[in-house]
Order: sequence, then C-alpha cells, then structure tokens
Amino acid sequence: MLVKTYGAAVSGIDALTVTMEVDVCAGVRFFIVGLPDNAVKESEHRIDAAMRVSGWNWPGKQIVINMAPADIRKEGSAYDLPLAIGIIAGNEQISNESLHKYLIMGELSLDGSLVPIKGALPMAMMAKNEGFEGCIFPSENAKEAAIVDGIKIYGAENLKQVAEFLDKGTGMEPVEIDIDEEFRKATGMSDFDFAEVKGQENVKRALEIAAAGGHNILMIGSPGSGKSMMAKRMPSILPPLTMEEALETTKIHSVAGKIKGDTSLLTRRPFRSPHHTISDVALVGGGTYPQPGEISLAHNGVLFLDELPEFKRTVLEVMRQPLEDRTISISRSRFTVEYPASFMLVASMNPCPCGYYNDPARACTCPPGLVKKYLGRISGPLLDRIDLHVEVVPVPFDKLADAPASESSAVIKARVVKAREIQSRRYADYPGIHCNAQMTPKMQAKFSQPDEAGQQILKMAMSKLGLSARAYDRILKVARTIADLEGMESIQASHIAEAIQYRSLDRETWGE
Repeated sequence: MLVKTYGAAVSGIDALTVTMEVDVCAGVRFFIVGLPDNAVKESEHRIDAAMRVSGWNWPGKQIVINMAPADIRKEGSAYDLPLAIGIIAGNEQISNESLHKYLIMGELSLDGSLVPIKGALPMAMMAKNEGFEGCIFPSENAKEAAIVDGIKIYGAENLKQVAEFLDKGTGMEPVEIDIDEEFRKATGMSDFDFAEVKGQENVKRALEIAAAGGHNILMIGSPGSGKSMMAKRMPSILPPLTMEEALETTKIHSVAGKIKGDTSLLTRRPFRSPHHTISDVALVGGGTYPQPGEISLAHNGVLFLDELPEFKRTVLEVMRQPLEDRTISISRSRFTVEYPASFMLVASMNPCPCGYYNDPARACTCPPGLVKKYLGRISGPLLDRIDLHVEVVPVPFDKLADAPASESSAVIKARVVKAREIQSRRYADYPGIHCNAQMTPKMQAKFSQPDEAGQQILKMAMSKLGLSARAYDRILKVARTIADLEGMESIQASHIAEAIQYRSLDRETWGE
C-alpha cells in the first residue's frame, strides 16, 4: 500500500516541504531513496526498535521510501517520526486518511519517545503558508512553534501517541501561546544595569551614542578598567525588539538548535561573546552541513569581541563583508544558503601587549614601535568599519568609593529609544535602513551635512589632528546620531566636535 507523509527540510533560516512516499508491498527488502544522508539511512534501526516497544511489528514485506524532492539532500534524524508513521500506515495498522493534514517531524529514541529537533519554527511557518492544518513535533519544540498564528501545533511525547492521534483523532490537544503576553512579560528585562558602573561617564556616553545610531564601537584600555563590564550592559540600553525582529531572531536560534524547551519567543536582544580562539567557520557560519555562526546568532543584537587583537587575522577579516552587507552567504558546490547578520559590533582591547600604554598609574613596558605593531593586528579595512574608538581609563579608588549613583539603564534607554524613533521616521521611505549607521553615501549627503562652523571644525581636525580620510564619513554619521539624541534637525559644530573625540585610533600620533 502506498501512503504519503509530510516533513520539512531547512535551508538557511527557511524550510521547504519534503514528501515521504512509503510503499509497503510484497518482498523482504528495505529501500530509502531521495538523497538521504547517513543519519536518515540509519533510521530503519531506530524505527524498528521504536515500533516494537510501541506495540507494532516491523512489516514482513518490502518497504520502498522516496523522499521528494529527490535533488535536495535530506539531513539528520528528524525524519524518523514521519517515516515511522508512513510505514505503520502503509502496513494498514492505522488509518491514512488524515496524514495529508499534518506536517510531522521528530527524532525517535529506541524506546519510542521523541527527541527535540532543530528548526521547528521555520517549519511551522512554512506549513502555515503551504496550507497544512497542523504540525506534530516533539513536545519540547511545541512552544517554540506555537508562536505561529493560524496553524495548530501539537506536542507529542512518543510514537504511540502520534499514531493514535492520526488514527483516532484523540490523545493530543493543540498548544496555545499568548504571544503578546509573552512579548510584554519578557521585553525590557535585563540581568545587568549601567547603574552598577562607577564613573566612566565618557565611555557610557559613547556607548549611548553607539546604541542610538546602531554604530560599531571599540573600547581601548588597560586591564581592569571596566571594558567587559560595560559591554555586557549594552543590551540593556538598546531599543526593545519589535515583533518582526523577535520572530526573525527566534528563527535563527531555532535552526541552530539554541531554543530551550520552555522558550517560545526570544524577546531580548542577543548578546554573543565568542572566545578569541574561535574559528572563522564558527564565527560566520558554514560547515559540512551549514549552520548559523556567531554573527548570525547575534542578529538584531550585540556581538562582543573581547581582546580583539588576539583573534586570528583570518577570523577578523571574514567579518568585513557581513559588517557592510548585514548578511552572510555560505556557498557550496551544490547550494548556497544565506543567513542574516545585522549586528552591532562591540569590541575591546588592551592598548599594547603589556596593557598599560596611556595608563595614568602604571608605566608601559613595551619597547618602541610595539604599540603600533600590536594595533596593526587589526587591519585598516576592519578598523574603518568601526565608527567609535574610545579610550577607557581606570577609575581611581576615591571615585570608586565615593562616586555618586550613576544613571540607570532605563534612563539611558529612554533617550536611545527616542533617538531611534526619529531615525525610523527619517528613513521610512528607505527599505532596510533603520538607523544612522546604515546610511548610504547618497543618504549621508542628504541627512548628515553640518553647518558652516561644523564644517570648519571638521576641516581643521582632518589637517591638525592627522585624522585619516576614512574617518570623515564615520564622524558625520556619529554627529548625526548625537544631534538626534538632542532632538535637533541640523548637525551643529558641537556635535562634530564630540564625534571627532571618538576617532582616537585614526590619529597619526596614536601609539607613538
């Protein structure tokens, strides 16, 4: 008897339908075709054991399975459940009348229980678009997939439960999630607060500007000056995720298998902090079976690279294209996948190998020229994509002990949100542009022109401070953000002057 069950394959962060045609007929052999990988081919043994434990015998017949479309490689063990249901229905042990209504995915254990899978959310979104009535997933994936409106999501514990539901329509109820309530409940929550940071007002101001304009920022300072502490608090002042951003972020983490069973929707902006020993593939994504890398997991959030010069040169260089295009394409001989990578880069570094160049309390012990050489580990093109460079000086003991209470993250965030709202209105007619850091040269000429006094200050800075030509555009973008924070339509001389302060590494005399 020939029956069909339906599953899905994930490509990038999207899914497509896979039809499993199961023919149980006279014979004794087992065939599975349609470009399955080894994990799919091994499913015969897992299905056999799970069926016996669940009360069904393996058919004493020939089983031929075709996974269509046959030109797309089927990877992983998540096809166990639809294949098992197809075999049971093909052997006429359960009814096959309702199989066309559901998209079914899940990995089987030998005892018949279901193991969580990756990519349940994009599969559910695809199933809705394809007109399926519902989806059946392992129970741990049900909350994640249930955020998709307009389709029923069922969470199953084992093979027997799924088979009885498809046969009799009983034993499982749809999982329901109040998305708006989940979103409101978790939005704005943070484990860190800038109120805990003593002093460092100039650095906090730079971080506020970076958050308001979506700018990349690099902090340079001696060990223990608070660089990592402040970087970890960056998400607490970023604007809350919109529903669209939350869904897109959740899809990426779903494909990567990072969603926990009790989580339905990611409502906090991601904060990723990979170790400096990370490989280029782990950072940007890829592998034999492509998976999202750290830059995609940081999409709509923050990627924090601590001790930037310690990362391998090849690892840093692969970030150059994603920083500009905000996407990353992974190409293989047979296919290409694309992952979104619109993240804010926050980096920190010591100013030199010993760590104490420009430190007010300790002398630098590095020989002449070594500071420049240390900074040279970061290429000019990468440094060019970092809008703000700010020096972090250690806070003296008396200021640590007697410092007044600092502004909380909530107060700073309110100003950031107000500035982002101004930018959203300004760029409403420009698809894909949401903040000042994303401005194109043409847009910059329209929106980021300073007044006469500001132009003169910028001209003087370029010539007297030895600022590089590449700093020009970055200064204007940062000045535009500073003006937005003050609610001003035009860029004033004071905005240009403040923006110039945040280009420390562009000065020809830095490190000498």
